[in-house]
Amino acid sequence: MAPERQLGSSPSMLGLFSRAGLAMIPGASRLPFIAGGGTEMPSLTMALTDVRVDRDRLASYDRVCGFALGDTLPPTYPHMLAFPLHLALMTDGSFPFAAIGLVHIANSITQLRPIKASETLSIRVWATRIEPHPRGRQFTIHTEVSSADEVVWISASTELKRGGGEGEGGSVRSADVDVDIQELPATATWKLPGDLGRRYGAVSGDLNPIHVHPLTARLFGFPTAIAHGMWTKARCLAALESRLPDAFTAVVSFRKPILLPATVHFAEAGSIGEGEIKFGVRDANKGTPHLAGTVSP
Repeated sequence: MAPERQLGSSPSMLGLFSRAGLAMIPGASRLPFIAGGGTEMPSLTMALTDVRVDRDRLASYDRVCGFALGDTLPPTYPHMLAFPLHLALMTDGSFPFAAIGLVHIANSITQLRPIKASETLSIRVWATRIEPHPRGRQFTIHTEVSSADEVVWISASTELKRGGGEGEGGSVRSADVDVDIQELPATATWKLPGDLGRRYGAVSGDLNPIHVHPLTARLFGFPTAIAHGMWTKARCLAALESRLPDAFTAVVSFRKPILLPATVHFAEAGSIGEGEIKFGVRDANKGTPHLAGTVSP
């Protein structure tokens, strides 16, 4: 079993992003406390107990993502609670890649039952070994959320390190979801403002520079700020909220980034009664695919 590092409180996002920024300095990865110098994924689990939900933050999250205000957590909300642990893991000195520059390519969430906002939660996160990907190398961060020793929510977030090189083994594979977004009928049009990344970042704590401002996004090769992938997934599940069962799995792959501001179509078909709902997001003008996903009971 991987060593477990218990954190006394949720790590400071400002401090974590500062550490992530240090890893971008040439030669910094040679320092033992800076991520990016290793070749293998560390056998390490980050854990946090006594996690309580801030009701004001929850309400702000509901508003920015389109969920109805209520006493249960949106299915994507535990990801936000776990994200500081993700970043703590990816900025640990034993981690093989710099956190900034990684590309979030897929995410799956399984909600085993609705989670009340009043529950006290425990969170554990760990990463899989490095695997080959057609565009570089990939790994997956697993998250497990428990309430009173009952696992209530699990997820897997797959990240891509772009560039050549082989992984630690296994066949080359992609995390793409097999959904043809172009075949799905559009059911809504969303106009996304230019400050969406800053608004979501202020609530979620994910202040990755590719999301918060056009100038910082350009430093990483984007012409303008791009929408958070997990905001896009959350917005899709908010649109399906009334049709989601108590227990379900929602899997998405992130395709082309959404350049902000943007106008996109939300498209979906199917039902839980038929086995699954297929959904996606595409550009309203060019049809560029941004997200493909499925929800199944």
